[in-house]
Amino acid sequence: MNEKSHGPLHGLRVLEMGQLIAGPFCGQLLGDLGADVIKLEDPAKGDPMREWGRERPEGESLWWSVVGRNKRSVTCNLRTPEGQALARRLAAKADIVVENFRPGTVERWGMSYEELAAENPRLVMVRVSGYGQDGPYSQRPGYGSIGEAMGGLRYVVGDPSTPPSRTGISIGDSLAATFGALGALAALQERERTGRGQVVDSAIFEAVLALMESTVPEFQQTGYVRERTGAILPNVAPSNVYPTADGAWVLIAANQDTVFRRLAAVMGRPELADSPAYSTHGARGERQEELDALVAEWTAGLDAAVLEKMLEDGAVPFGRMFRAPDMMNDEHYRARGSIIEVAHERLGTVAMQNVFPRLSRSPGSVRWPGPPLGSHTDEVLARDLGLDDDEVAQLRAAGAV
Repeated sequence: MNEKSHGPLHGLRVLEMGQLIAGPFCGQLLGDLGADVIKLEDPAKGDPMREWGRERPEGESLWWSVVGRNKRSVTCNLRTPEGQALARRLAAKADIVVENFRPGTVERWGMSYEELAAENPRLVMVRVSGYGQDGPYSQRPGYGSIGEAMGGLRYVVGDPSTPPSRTGISIGDSLAATFGALGALAALQERERTGRGQVVDSAIFEAVLALMESTVPEFQQTGYVRERTGAILPNVAPSNVYPTADGAWVLIAANQDTVFRRLAAVMGRPELADSPAYSTHGARGERQEELDALVAEWTAGLDAAVLEKMLEDGAVPFGRMFRAPDMMNDEHYRARGSIIEVAHERLGTVAMQNVFPRLSRSPGSVRWPGPPLGSHTDEVLARDLGLDDDEVAQLRAAGAV
């Protein structure tokens, strides 16, 4: 890694006016890649993410340490005229504004895109919401879980014997944020040609829909509706999670013909690859359950470490079910620096995921974790906006910061 790199987005300024996950994760992605992210927070409590998370050592939200990283925290009460005026001044100096309020909210605050672009025509505005900025559902309150349901993800997650499940993380919010960041970068590239910014409309349900593979054409062309299938994909075998003698679970993906032949050899059953029952992708798919039972019977007699060594030596794709302890102790994670430790003023250091993707010449970095509420307010007001002490005092008296 080039330690002198400031990141590929160094020099870009982002004004983040959102809260919770969908908007702030977009800001995190841009900040990770070097953008200067100024985060506006309510002076009283700040972003609710400061309170989220089950584990809170020393009263600190570990979730906030990640989603708030690389951002400058500025208190600003957007529900006051003075706070709105301050936000407009900051937007006039920004390249990107990120917001994830319900559609119509920033318009009521005098910060529609048209109003902001009148002062800053090059501005790109990322608007993340549950249902998008228009359409009959646009005014409904929208959350990630609802977008996951309406986008089709929830229905296909889980075991077919149970109601639809969730993934265990806020995937809908994060997908909409990721598409928002992608759209912002595309809009910046287009701005290079035209000199003008535009709105990036990222709806959670559409971000989820974008990842739903061929589910729509499958129904439109054949009437087929995908159902929950638990740990497998129908007719793709063997590709499942298999037990080991010491209680671990290992995922083996050997559904391709050549790979299945290698797995059969590792199992000591090379004849399986030549049997008409298992020799082709289609045949294995038709006998998915019985083939999974054969593989599971074999893996259940081996400790995980022995099984993994055999699979690696045989060039069969596999992976153990990792949890946080496994990630922290894994040699590949360590070699790539996938998890880093970031200095924290109260906790010493906090371990968290690194910046992805990796750029060879100008990589991003985690420069600091989520900061204390309002810790950059004076710096931004004085240095970035040029306000004097009296002007800052007036803003504080008005409850704007």
